[in-house]
Parts: sequence; C-alpha cells; structure tokens
Amino acid sequence: MFSGQYAGVDEVGRGALFGPVVAAAVILPATTMPALLEAGMRDSKQLSAQQRFRLNTQIRERAIATQIGLASVYEIDRFNILQASLLAMRRAVLRLTVQPEFCWVDGNQRIPELDIPQQTLVKGDQLEPAIAAASIIAKVWRDQLIIRLSRRYPGYDLAANKGYGSAKHRLALQQIGPSPQHRLSFRPCHESQRTDSNASVQG
Repeated sequence: MFSGQYAGVDEVGRGALFGPVVAAAVILPATTMPALLEAGMRDSKQLSAQQRFRLNTQIRERAIATQIGLASVYEIDRFNILQASLLAMRRAVLRLTVQPEFCWVDGNQRIPELDIPQQTLVKGDQLEPAIAAASIIAKVWRDQLIIRLSRRYPGYDLAANKGYGSAKHRLALQQIGPSPQHRLSFRPCHESQRTDSNASVQG
C-alpha cells in the first residue's frame, strides 16, 4: 500500500443520456479515514441521496483537497464516452491545489498524459476509501448540476432521473426530441433525433 499523500479519482454519469461526465479527485488525510468510514463513506451507488449529501459535506470539510473535472456533451460525442471520462479525470487531478504523489484511479483504464504515478483499481470505489470519497463528491456535484439544467430543459424528468435513461426520459426523447445537452452519440438520443426529424418532415 502506498504511504505517501495520494488522491482517489472517480467519475460519474458515464451511462447517462444527458449532460457532461463528471470526475472528482480527492486527497484525504489518513487520520480522517476511520471517522469517514464509520460515518458510512462507501461507493456512492450504495448510498441514498441524503447520505451522499451528508458525506459530501463531511469529506469536503476534512479533505486536504478536492476538485471537479468534467467533459462536455460535445467532447463525449467527439471523442467517445471512455476518452471523455478519462479527460474529466485528468482535469480533476490537474486542478487540485495540492499535487498528490500518487493517484488511485477507479476502473481499469489509466489516465493518459498524467505525469503523476497512478494505479487503476477495478471496483475501486468499493475497495479504496479515497476513491469512494471521489465518487460521492462527483455524484453530488453532478446531480446538483442536472437539477439546475432540468429547469432549462423541462419535459425530460431530469430532476428525477439525473440524465439517465428512465422510461419517462426515453419517452420524452421520442416525443420532443433531444436537447442541446443530450449525447447524440448514444443510441436513444441519436434515434430520437432521427424520429424528430422525420416527424418534422411529415408535419
């Protein structure tokens, strides 16, 4: 186990149909790990929204540094979701006000063009506390962003589905077509664009 000052890095929103992919990088003091784990810190997918919000506050209060990076819908469609996710991770790490000596990266893909030693960890958000912290920070930040965007793009039930492909979201795509924040490289969005175009021609 690496004993220096290290960051946990994770992303959220990879499977969503709407909005950017968001990553977080978090450096935690080793002394805070037991208290955060005792408070319930773990993979954000295993937590309720209320639990994530509470832990997000605790992590930010105790962290040495936290930072967000994102890749836009344009970048997702241009590069593909994997490369956009890695780009968001790289941006999060490079924006940290304290440079880590090492990064634990969730998944099995290394962050490209990062001049910091790194190690990937499959299911890292379940195995490494710093990655779990990053997953919570990224999830809360992205959820809050999508809720704000839901006011600009009503009709897709975004406040409830957070940009993921729920039944209501997919039905809205078929009925009103995609918004500028939908990922047209994703099949449901691409197909709804085609359906919307056909409906316009027929009309």
